[in-house]
Amino acid sequence: MDRTAFLAIVSACLLTACGNGGSADGGGPARVGASAPAWSEPSIPGPKLSLASLRGKAVYLNFFASWCPPCNEEAPQVDALAKNYAGRGLQVVGVDVLENANKAKSFRDAHRLSYPIVIDSGTLRNQYAINGLPVHVFIDRAGIVRKIVVGELSPADMRMNVERVLQ
Repeated sequence: MDRTAFLAIVSACLLTACGNGGSADGGGPARVGASAPAWSEPSIPGPKLSLASLRGKAVYLNFFASWCPPCNEEAPQVDALAKNYAGRGLQVVGVDVLENANKAKSFRDAHRLSYPIVIDSGTLRNQYAINGLPVHVFIDRAGIVRKIVVGELSPADMRMNVERVLQ
C-alpha cells in the first residue's frame, strides 16, 4: 500500500472514531431546528472567519477533505451555487476537516473556488458530529440549522436546499 492510500485510510478512521464529540460550548452536536453553534476559524483567503460575521446571510457549510473523491467531484457545483446565489444573500463556506492551510489553499486553487475555506482543527467537526465526508449543512438567515446531509448531493438537491434557506 502506498503512503497516500495509507494516510487516506488513517484519516477516514480518525474521522469515524472522533466524529461524535460535542460542540466546543458543551451543548452537544448541532441539530436541525436549533441555532447553529458559534465558531471562529482561520480561513483562506484569511485571516479569520466566524459564523457571527455572517449574521443575516443564509450559510451553506460544505465539509470536505482534499483526499475525498466525492468532495473533489462536488466542488465545481458548490462553487457555481456560491456565485449564482451570492446576490441573494448566500454565503458558502468550505470547511477543510483536519488538514492544514497548505492543503486547503491547494484545494481552493485547484478548483478555482470563489468562496472562503476555513481550516478546521476539529471544532466544527465536533460541533456537527462529522464522521464521514462530504457533509452539507444549510443554515437559514436567522442562524437556524435547517438541513444536514451526509454524503454526496446532486446539484439539484444542493440548489433545492439553498433555495429553502434563502426564503
